[in-house]
Amino acid sequence: MLTTDELERYERQIIIEKFGEEGQEKLKRAKVFIAGAGGLGSATSIYLMAAGVGMMRIVDHDRVELSNLNRQILHWDEDIGKLKVDSALEKLKRLNKGVEIEATEATITEANVSQLVADFDLIVDAMDNLPTRYVVNKAALERNIPLFHGAVYGFEGRAMTIIPGQTACLRCLYRGVFPQEKFPVIGVTPAVIGCIQATEVIKYIVGIGELLTNRLLIFDGLDMKFKEFKVKKDPSCEHCGHLVTKE
Repeated sequence: MLTTDELERYERQIIIEKFGEEGQEKLKRAKVFIAGAGGLGSATSIYLMAAGVGMMRIVDHDRVELSNLNRQILHWDEDIGKLKVDSALEKLKRLNKGVEIEATEATITEANVSQLVADFDLIVDAMDNLPTRYVVNKAALERNIPLFHGAVYGFEGRAMTIIPGQTACLRCLYRGVFPQEKFPVIGVTPAVIGCIQATEVIKYIVGIGELLTNRLLIFDGLDMKFKEFKVKKDPSCEHCGHLVTKE
């Protein structure tokens, strides 16, 4: 049940067609895992918090650096040197006291990912490197948890939604090994892509709209264009090829 304060706080989204109080109650019951407290993690966590998801866990191992501040809007000048999860927790608690929030300082690995995501309904991929994305992708598939992918580079961003046993996964999309290097990014790009990820999460929880499944959405901020590419499930994919496709 929604409280009187919740009915007032979320009134503008409750009156959206096909959303209603039932949709808000679904959000209130949802548990979302956010992998990364950087640019994408900042945007997705802020808007999921504002929307009233019931519980979030945000995981990161880095500390705030001055060079983060052009895009990682959860972190401010006074946070330099702090753990990103501590900085994020402080801001998010102030944003919406009605949402339960956990911040875990950890490096996501094959050894701990299953435990970290256990009991969560959805996973947001807000990472900045492909090897860790693969670890999260595999865990999502093994635990049958929907995964909401986002990535950025300069003025370009991309997003895709992965439903285990139904859609192409991250490994179907990206092939081979990508070098880990410092990449360019301007803050508006993770803002756009993070909001798209948050939108997909909300739609999935509430059960409305059409998801970015088997579709890669590309945002080109310089030309201000969105493009879409079909992504096919790879039957020989080492991550999801063994999963039986569900109708």
